[in-house]
Amino acid sequence: MRIALIHALKHSAAPVEAAFARAWPEATLMHLMDTSLSADLAAEGALTPRMTERFLTLARYAAGTGAQGILFTCSAFGPCIEACGRDLSPMPVLKPNEAMIEEAAPYRRIGLLASFPGTIASMPPEFPPGTQLTPILAEGALAALDAGDIGTHDRLILQAALRFGPEAEAIALGQFSIAHMADAIAKATGKPVLTTPDSAVRKLKGML
Repeated sequence: MRIALIHALKHSAAPVEAAFARAWPEATLMHLMDTSLSADLAAEGALTPRMTERFLTLARYAAGTGAQGILFTCSAFGPCIEACGRDLSPMPVLKPNEAMIEEAAPYRRIGLLASFPGTIASMPPEFPPGTQLTPILAEGALAALDAGDIGTHDRLILQAALRFGPEAEAIALGQFSIAHMADAIAKATGKPVLTTPDSAVRKLKGML
């Protein structure tokens, strides 16, 4: 079973590989990466039709290699990924966060923690109506990770997680690159922590 993983941030590959190793080690993984997508979104401030075309190009290439499912790991590009799903139907094409949002259904008050500003803008509307969402951006965390300073990244992520008050029943981690902090955040806050890669791998395995 070949699964294509399509990334817009270089930090997403290792967490999703770890999630597959835990939950679906038999799957064969292939990686496609275009880090200019995240840079262009940050520069332009909004998704564009050209970005959707670029996503379609990547998805069609992945399908052409024989992939039987596609998992995008870039949470800020939901509408582009939805276009790929329509284009390649009935092949499973997953947004990185849709499975986590489904697993968050038992909670009504959720803290959303992200390190990429685009996620704070794009992800909240994907939660079901009635969800009381508190988004928090871990300022500077992604820049630290880009610079190779994992210690500072992890410290900023944990500091941001501690800002969620008692009203948050659970914390959803909006980036694959912060999934490794789940246990530390759960221990520090006493709250359930949901991650995108583990939820996505479980859903994709179930579909295939």
